[in-house]
Amino acid sequence: MNKFINFLTKFKSRSRHHSKLTNFIVPELLKIERANILEFGVSEKCMSTELFLNYCNFKECKLFSIDVIDYSQKFKNKKWEFINARDDNFEYVSSCIPKKIDLILLDTIHEAKHVEKILYYYYDYLSVNSCFFIDDISWLPYLKDADKNRFYAEINNHETFIKLLEIYNNNKLNLNIEFTFEGTGICKITKLNKNKINKPKAINSRNFSLKNILRKIVK
Repeated sequence: MNKFINFLTKFKSRSRHHSKLTNFIVPELLKIERANILEFGVSEKCMSTELFLNYCNFKECKLFSIDVIDYSQKFKNKKWEFINARDDNFEYVSSCIPKKIDLILLDTIHEAKHVEKILYYYYDYLSVNSCFFIDDISWLPYLKDADKNRFYAEINNHETFIKLLEIYNNNKLNLNIEFTFEGTGICKITKLNKNKINKPKAINSRNFSLKNILRKIVK
């Protein structure tokens, strides 16, 4: 335990992204053991992969990582299986992973339609009371006057955030949803039962209603 705690302390201090993963994912990670972990997206820095593999060594878990770039030489670990594929190559990926997954992290294409597609397909693999994490849901760091200032990321992250709210809007009894806006943000979806999740439902806000416009005028 002390070895893993020491790793976490050093890991968390490296950057805001490392801190975000530690603060938001690790509490759920500590609830599982001898489990299967699935991540979509490795990247050159391998931050989440490193975190998961250290936990796998600690609690005898198995990590399955999917990426279109071949990162198979990044780690030599018997508890790691790298799958060189797109996350939406459903037939191939499904043939390579277990039917029961205890934690999923999605960090590939940050577009609302893609996130929805991946979530709805792999959600069925997730165990009840387990979590599906979706990275990069905050648009705030990418605003025009913010430090990252990137139009594409601002729009896509905001659209993804809204899409996740729409999914929750039609699945309040099936899942719970939480967000952190630390760094570029991350979403946590907790699976509450074995039900298939319903399609997203648009949020019919009264923000632009005549009643609200009049309220603003009066104020």
